[in-house]
Amino acid sequence: MNALRIKKGSTSHSAYNLRDNHAEIIETHTLTVIVDNESGVLARVIGLFSGRGYNIDSLTVAEVDHIGHRSRVTIVTTGTPQVIEQIKAQLARMVPVHDVHDLTVEGPSVERELALFKVVCQGEKRVEAMRTAEIFRAHVVDTTLESFIFEMTGTADKIDAFAALMVPLGLIETARTGVAAISRGKDVLGT
Repeated sequence: MNALRIKKGSTSHSAYNLRDNHAEIIETHTLTVIVDNESGVLARVIGLFSGRGYNIDSLTVAEVDHIGHRSRVTIVTTGTPQVIEQIKAQLARMVPVHDVHDLTVEGPSVERELALFKVVCQGEKRVEAMRTAEIFRAHVVDTTLESFIFEMTGTADKIDAFAALMVPLGLIETARTGVAAISRGKDVLGT
């Protein structure tokens, strides 16, 4: 037991290193993978994750090169630095994979997600839902006398914050696309 009752690693302002140096650090990384647009490729990529017990927080796929028949898979995953490196190496070895990039470590990038929120409310809650949507720059894409459907684009944190504020106002359903990400600057990732 710690005689001073200080939680291990509870502050970064301590003069002493109270953190366990052997503890595994869990990081979140955004990976972009350029693959052939053919049947079964997505199943193979997902199989790599599920077969080894890796988690996928977000997954988006779309064809980005119609002539070359290539798709871009954007994956947000978590793990220790060793696990992230293992994921990247295993993805790069797959036959239909042309390019693997870790946007988290390769430099600045832009990440966005689209979300739809169905909010059922009346009276003052309806007015408050509209005010909150305006602050978050969410757009009303459908409305009835008792409900709204809001559309919002932003970072995952912004979407989470908006959803948390809408719960007490009558949020009953959410649909999210997953993260789409691209590196900043003039460099082009493999297409």
